[in-house]
Amino acid sequence: MADTAAVVYVAAGAATLAAAFLPRLLGRAPVSMPMVFLGVGAGVFGFIGPLPAPDPSEHASVTLHLTELCVIISLMGAGLALGRPVGLRRWSTTWRLLGITMPLTIAVVAVLGGLLLGMGVAAALLLAAAIAPTDPVLATEVQVAEPAEDPEEDEDEVRFALTSEAGLNDGLAFPFTYAAVAISLAGVAPDGWLAHWLAVDVVWRVAAGVLVGLGAGWLLRKLFFAAPSERFRLAEHAEGFVALAATFLAYGAAEFVEGYGFVAVFVCACTIRAGERSHGYHRVLHQYVEQVERMLTVLVIFLLGGAAATGLLAGTTWREVLVAVLVLVVIRPAASLVALAGSRAGPRERGAIAVFGVRGVGSVFYVAYGLQAGDFTGGEQVWRVVALVVIGSIVLHGISATPVMRRLDRLRDEQVSGPDRP
Repeated sequence: MADTAAVVYVAAGAATLAAAFLPRLLGRAPVSMPMVFLGVGAGVFGFIGPLPAPDPSEHASVTLHLTELCVIISLMGAGLALGRPVGLRRWSTTWRLLGITMPLTIAVVAVLGGLLLGMGVAAALLLAAAIAPTDPVLATEVQVAEPAEDPEEDEDEVRFALTSEAGLNDGLAFPFTYAAVAISLAGVAPDGWLAHWLAVDVVWRVAAGVLVGLGAGWLLRKLFFAAPSERFRLAEHAEGFVALAATFLAYGAAEFVEGYGFVAVFVCACTIRAGERSHGYHRVLHQYVEQVERMLTVLVIFLLGGAAATGLLAGTTWREVLVAVLVLVVIRPAASLVALAGSRAGPRERGAIAVFGVRGVGSVFYVAYGLQAGDFTGGEQVWRVVALVVIGSIVLHGISATPVMRRLDRLRDEQVSGPDRP
């Protein structure tokens, strides 16, 4: 028993050190940190044994709460990073992605789940809801890095759009997940649950999440920057760990009133950032959140790699692989290009936004949540397809993100300054 505990501590220490060093060691290489830990997890659980298989369906509660924690902390970081004020025009790209890309993706994936995979209505909708939202956890290479001193200069359209989309659609996938759960419990007849779903799961939960986020963010912003006494003005003391307090308070309060906690956390973070946008305290908060998020990401992706190597993908069919490929290289890009037609983003930016719809930890959370809350048949198939999509996204986007974003940055700089002339 002592030997096992020692191994666990050594492994945890090594993984934490690796999470600190890898981003610097990899540099501009077309390899992301999640790719490395995915491979390490598969290697450790596949070739070093005996170790208990980290099967998410067998450890559903742990999977649910671990991914939940990872996502809400990531959402706080995403909101704090965004310096652009919220507005219909300023966030027009985001609204297009949320209002067009996401519903289109859900509709097409649900149809494919039924026609190509033979899933029932509930399982197909759960699959679609789980893999429709982009992920705020694994998309660091294509998102706003950190709060800048000049908010007007920190966000190109690609990074802003992907960060804001990920911040909001991780919460807005919940109504579709609730619909899948309701159908699984009530059968395929919609008339028994539709009115409740529209009134409660769509209107009330979204509104409550937004209002709680605004309220919590406003109160915390006052405390951080405008407390009557300087002793309690936390922005003057650079206490980064209070970002966790903001995360947990917003999430817990929203969940208490049965609102969407994911929405509340992101809105809270954006509201905090709206106060003293250029203040250096935003960077302190963001850096602390980023460090915690990185540690949790390492753990989740390591376990996902282990699950894939020890049976999660057993029984995978070519149809499931085809659906995963279509989601990553056809459905998300096509739906995004439709949504962004005529938008403020240029052609190159639209292409990058369309392609980099990273899937990850949020998808794992929604499957774990849905399968626990509902009564689904074919849960193993849902897990396989989601795992294929997430693993494919980690590899595909991990290889392509760094070189593509570097090229976009170079082209944008040339447009601003003009090409070098002999």
